[in-house]
Amino acid sequence: MNIALWIAQALLAAMFTLIGYSHAVPPIQEVVGAFPSLADLSPGLIRFIGVSELLGALGLILPGLTGIRTGLTALAAAGLGIIMAMATSFHLIRAEYTAVILPIIFLATAGFVVYGRWAGQGSDRR
Repeated sequence: MNIALWIAQALLAAMFTLIGYSHAVPPIQEVVGAFPSLADLSPGLIRFIGVSELLGALGLILPGLTGIRTGLTALAAAGLGIIMAMATSFHLIRAEYTAVILPIIFLATAGFVVYGRWAGQGSDRR
């Protein structure tokens, strides 16, 4: 189970690093050009989402690597899961049904990490 959790965490961290970077760093015009559905959101919200995704990616990996505050991994996964639940709702409201596939996959993977690192491990949250 630990190996499967590390694989899930690494894949999520890689994806959220890429996605978060693409929301947080480039000029807003480029972000909206790459993700047209974000055009209705404020630039500040887009940046906030990107930074949150980048921090969540760090939270998936660093606690386990350092052995410090390992319970934070489950919280990082839960936070990313909340972002993906909101992304799913956002796309469903806009009737962008094909755009909900990846957020649902990421949400399920984050849920697996939350379960495995929090509920599945008891007091040893590594």
